[in-house]
Amino acid sequence: MMTKYDRVLLAREKERPTAGNYISNLVTHFVEMHGDRRYGDDRAVIAGIGLLEDEAVTLIGIEKGHDTKEKIECNFGSAHPEGYRKALRQMKLAEKFHRPVICIIDTAGAYCGIGAEERGEGQAIAENLMEMMMLKTPVISIVIGEGGSGGALALAVADEVWMLSNAYYSVVSPESCANILWKDTNKAAQAADALKLTATDLLEMSVIERIVEEPRQYQYDIQNDIFYGNLKKDLLGKIQALESLDVEQLLENRYEKYRKIGRNNRVTI
Repeated sequence: MMTKYDRVLLAREKERPTAGNYISNLVTHFVEMHGDRRYGDDRAVIAGIGLLEDEAVTLIGIEKGHDTKEKIECNFGSAHPEGYRKALRQMKLAEKFHRPVICIIDTAGAYCGIGAEERGEGQAIAENLMEMMMLKTPVISIVIGEGGSGGALALAVADEVWMLSNAYYSVVSPESCANILWKDTNKAAQAADALKLTATDLLEMSVIERIVEEPRQYQYDIQNDIFYGNLKKDLLGKIQALESLDVEQLLENRYEKYRKIGRNNRVTI
């Protein structure tokens, strides 16, 4: 039987598709936008416009990269404040032109370096949380691998949050949690059980709305085509349902989504 920590390890697999793979398989005519108009361009965040079938959408993804060169360029998926500001700039443009937003999340957490703190990492994340809650256009966020702390949450204030079946979403990694609680990273599996970080756990607590079953063998093209085809169909259906709501109802539903989290659940650790 697969443990919670087994799923954490699967979420970190080297062969796992990255945000860039999802974007290229879900949309056509993708045009990437760069920069935050304040400091620079963060390669850890991909943001741009594409066509989901005939629907123009804004896509924002946290990219880890594939080979060593790409991983270094993308800072292993740990975004700087300019990455989150770039994301917010594209969200506000999406709002202006009435485009739905799809966020694709895969990060162990925001970059925790001195430079990032000096440039306002915490403020950039906080601004995203505030602005996304009131964004007047549909937002769907999908955790495709790691969903670490505020780095993930900064793109996850959405009308619906979906997770892949082998992804995790947590305030802290199991290893860090074990180190904090027991000063022993070897107890990461025990920490993972306590954190309730799997898609099944979070669906039960109403933190997410849907679990997306994923293909285990990423190298099989036919299986991947079916997976991406089904995901595209589900996204398009949900976007159309959200677009049918007036703005006031959309925002009210989003507000209630976060008000109800954990309302009927008692979590025992």
